[in-house]
Amino acid sequence: MPILDWMTRGEDVRAAAAVPYRLLEAVPMLDGGDADAANMLIQGDNLDALKALLPYYKGAVKCIYIDPPYNTRSAFEHYDDNLEHSQWLAMIYPRLVLLRELLAEDGSIWVSIDDNEGHYLKVVMDEVFGRRNFLSEIIWQKRTSRENRAAIGLAHDTVLAYGKMTPVQWKAIRNPLPPNLNGFSNPDADPRGPWRSIPFSAQGYRPNQMYVILGPNGEQHEPPRGRCWGATEEVFRRYKAEDRVYFPRDGAGRPRIKQFAGEEAGLVPMSLWLAEDVGTNEESKREILSLFDDQTPFGTPKPERLIQRILHIASNPGDLVLDSFLGSGTTAAVAHKMGRRWIGAEMGDHAETHCKPRLDKVIAGEQGGVSEAVGWTGGGGYRYYRLGAPVFEADGHIADGIRFATLAAHIWFSETGTPFIGAADTPMLGMHDGMAYALLYNGILGDRSVSGGNVLTAALLERLRTESGWDGPMTVYGEWSKLGAARLAEAQVVFKQTPYDVKAR
Repeated sequence: MPILDWMTRGEDVRAAAAVPYRLLEAVPMLDGGDADAANMLIQGDNLDALKALLPYYKGAVKCIYIDPPYNTRSAFEHYDDNLEHSQWLAMIYPRLVLLRELLAEDGSIWVSIDDNEGHYLKVVMDEVFGRRNFLSEIIWQKRTSRENRAAIGLAHDTVLAYGKMTPVQWKAIRNPLPPNLNGFSNPDADPRGPWRSIPFSAQGYRPNQMYVILGPNGEQHEPPRGRCWGATEEVFRRYKAEDRVYFPRDGAGRPRIKQFAGEEAGLVPMSLWLAEDVGTNEESKREILSLFDDQTPFGTPKPERLIQRILHIASNPGDLVLDSFLGSGTTAAVAHKMGRRWIGAEMGDHAETHCKPRLDKVIAGEQGGVSEAVGWTGGGGYRYYRLGAPVFEADGHIADGIRFATLAAHIWFSETGTPFIGAADTPMLGMHDGMAYALLYNGILGDRSVSGGNVLTAALLERLRTESGWDGPMTVYGEWSKLGAARLAEAQVVFKQTPYDVKAR
């Protein structure tokens, strides 16, 4: 497969692995609404934020939407949107690598871009996510007014969509768009609701679908020339018994079948999204200005209706949505209104001065954007985080002050490659693929054991097995072990010493 090359490619391809794990430090005074909610607003560089999320959310995100700087000098003043092409690629590549790790196996990522970097981005995403997992290139009509300053006015942006599975596989789990109910009515007050009539004929000739139908005025009807009726006579009689047959022209027309709105199947999403359906840049600017009169919106903001369509197609209520270029907070706002869990990352004070106020208004029940369409009335909450110090020193040793829960998550992730969901108040971290993992660190067992419980002894090993009910293979991390190699082998225990055997990457 062809790959894109640029000045610093070799370094950038390895950049994600070199990013240090950092602490996510809660800032309770900046939480919004229900602080027990699982939603997260993270202030800090998104590359560091994505790496910090890996031990907890690897493979857990159902839908990722990002709107990275377009490199066109048109983005929000808080973004550096005037990067040379190689710098832009150096910025986006490691972030895509980490985003792919966070994406669920049945998840999808949607990236907004324009024609300045869009073709480069397509080649890079083919490499990171796999060309066979390319889902679609969405054309979004972002403006309806004519741009007279350009040689050819740019009226659209692109949204590139990829998954971790092929389009055929992903089709089975994606949601169709709501059906188009134009043309449905209920002139006869049918208790089954609005309906429209569809022809009761089919192309071709089938002997068992060639018969005479008697209309309500006594007129006899045969199929149109070159066609047959749409079903057998037995099925037609059932339709009549169910009051689903309609004769137009006061009973003189050929029979048609009632199709009720509630029976209408959803629509397959198309790759052209018009402004009338999903909004424009101007609409999104008005949405932001209606919330904050004194804020300068992005030059390329996204309307809530656009994000609503993406989240509708790619996720369901309760699924986890991630936006690591949160901007003005639109993705988190729409995800919140649609009942999705969300994580948003934004750099600098912008997370506090722009994203937080918008999300607080969403929780309070603001009625802009898609609120009415999704029946939003308020509620929920989020926790606010800032990026803290690295978990590991430059030499790979554990940094001072690292708590048990943090190190437990990193050890579990480095050993299993899966997010840590175990308890943070017990040395037994859990079992994975026939192996149990335990961590003796930071006095997790208090003063009841040698060195506060950080040293593996025969008594402590017996306690771990008794309390967990596990008698199979076990990997134990601790300061040191009082058990010799032969005893460890007999007990099916692999001992790893902290901090030396803890992987920093």
